[in-house]
Amino acid sequence: MNIILLGPPGAGKGTQANLLVEHHGMLQLSTGDMLRETRKADTELGRRVAAVMDAGELVSDEIVSAMIDAKLSDMGDEVGAIFDGYPRTEAQAHSLDDILAKHGRKLHHVIELAVDEDALVDRITGRFTCAKCGEGYHERHKQPAQQGVCDKCGSTEFKRRADDTEETVRTRMNEYRAKTAPILPIYDARGIVQRVDGMAAIDDVTTAIEKVLASA
Repeated sequence: MNIILLGPPGAGKGTQANLLVEHHGMLQLSTGDMLRETRKADTELGRRVAAVMDAGELVSDEIVSAMIDAKLSDMGDEVGAIFDGYPRTEAQAHSLDDILAKHGRKLHHVIELAVDEDALVDRITGRFTCAKCGEGYHERHKQPAQQGVCDKCGSTEFKRRADDTEETVRTRMNEYRAKTAPILPIYDARGIVQRVDGMAAIDDVTTAIEKVLASA
């Protein structure tokens, strides 16, 4: 099964992708991860990616498509793919159709984790983690049992991401809408877009996604 998983930063997309990998043996194809991995490789494509990134330029659709093509070539036919961060334009959507067809695959579902913007701002701006073990907390929803002491490792040092501010989160939301707007009508017309409540509890979101997958 091949799916596109959509959702703005903070919607839980990464968490759900990891669970799909764990439960179904799927492979998450994240353009960011693939670019970093390809850049390190001593291949013609890797050198092209390094040259573009070192020049501070945007990686072309052609290069991204080539990376995805290479990944699918290395995957067994029984392994499903989760596309993360691609496609983002109408041209990329059509390119993905061609790549999948080349490998005898098709796109089964486009799953969007729908969120409430104000609630998402609260979720992200209130989160912090243990600086030692990475255990996650939230100002209002999950404080340590003993104030200032990590429940997991006992550390008293915590940290926040510098970009977890309301202004940054709302900017991300605007960027997400701008990037997904061009491709959703394409998949809506095919009847393969499913939206689940990304603000629900993690287990509930997972259950909703499993129901979508079971309908294929």
